[in-house]
This record gives sequence, structure tokens and C-alpha cells, in this order.
Amino acid sequence: MSHKFKVRQMVRLKQPGFRDMQTNSTGVYEIVRLMPADQTGEVSYRIKSSGFGERAVRESEIKAQT
Repeated sequence: MSHKFKVRQMVRLKQPGFRDMQTNSTGVYEIVRLMPADQTGEVSYRIKSSGFGERAVRESEIKAQT
């Protein structure tokens, strides 16, 4: 499976959790690294937000910022 998003692209979480809402008021994250597919075949990304740091997410958890 190839990556749908690119490094430096801005994205949002499809379903942000309570902690995400507290730490990132804008809800916008920047993709900083493309990661390989996991055991299910789904690719992952490292994303970061200002003031929070980085985290890993699967492609199905994010959407392009509109």
C-alpha cells in the first residue's frame, strides 16, 4: 500500500479524543515522517502539532485539512 499523504502536509484526526482536544486546540497536525505498513498492511505516519510533540497514527485515522 502506498502513502496517501506527503511529508509537510497538514492533516486532522478523523475522530480526535478528549486528550487531543486539550493539547491541540487547532486540531491540525503536520506529517513529519512516512512509516512502513504494519502487520495488517496499513501504512502509518508520524505527525506533530505545535506544543504537543510527535505521535504515530495509521492512515485510516487522519484526513487532509480542508
